[in-house]
Amino acid sequence: MLPLNLNALRMFDAAARRLNFRLAAEELNITQGAVAQQVRSLEKRLGVRLFQRKARGLELTADGEAFHPPIRRALSLIEDATWQLRPDGLALTVSVPPSFASKWMVPKLGKFAAEHPDVRIETIASEKIATFDGDGIDLAVRQGHPPAGDGLVARLIARLELSAVCSPSHLTAGSDQRSAADFRAERLIQDGHKSWERLFLEAGLIAEAPYLQFNQTALAMEAAANGQGIALVPRLLLTEDLAAGRLKELWRTSADDPAGYYAVWPRGSRTAAPLEAFVNWLVQEAGACA
Repeated sequence: MLPLNLNALRMFDAAARRLNFRLAAEELNITQGAVAQQVRSLEKRLGVRLFQRKARGLELTADGEAFHPPIRRALSLIEDATWQLRPDGLALTVSVPPSFASKWMVPKLGKFAAEHPDVRIETIASEKIATFDGDGIDLAVRQGHPPAGDGLVARLIARLELSAVCSPSHLTAGSDQRSAADFRAERLIQDGHKSWERLFLEAGLIAEAPYLQFNQTALAMEAAANGQGIALVPRLLLTEDLAAGRLKELWRTSADDPAGYYAVWPRGSRTAAPLEAFVNWLVQEAGACA
């Protein structure tokens, strides 16, 4: 049998891990149709079905289950061998918003280090715009709408779904918030993104009391956990506080807005291999939190 197409194997691997062609395509920064086509071509080449197509995604067949582990190991060997030849590419300097770092990314970095022991992540917590031109930044994570710029690549990590949260003791058990209007009379906490103000402006509403204002999301979350009011913050950052019972979710916005957390880096980066591995990991971890 002639050698199999390496790109097809990479797409199969991504689809097998995510069990979804769309998510695999986002991970690889290509189209969903390209992933499906390459997988079909691989199945035809092998003469077996690797996936069962389901209404809500994919399911590996018995042949797919047997085929995936050795393919994953082979791709890892190729990645590791490439990085060994590129010692300058093993350090990745990442600029991330302070609250994204402290509330979400940093607690998970040990997992990335275990999976990629040869890649060193240097984290800079900053809201400053990265220029990638002499500032030493290889990759930036930013909150907002998709960044645009010549020579830049942007990839969505997670949609910016906002949640209204407070201390479990802040509201009575009978409280029931179904829309933004239901929060007008409450004590509201917001961060530098001023999400409450934006939400009310879009709905043509005005808050009845002054906002408790902080410049960082983590501080707004801490104020809410200490019973000072209701904060409106990205749900991605709430995983640990919700699980620990420090915060209670009262309401959330729609996830249809294109705003989100985006990874941004210069096209043709010298750190392409570790950068791709780290961005893939960020997207995978964010998907696990959804």
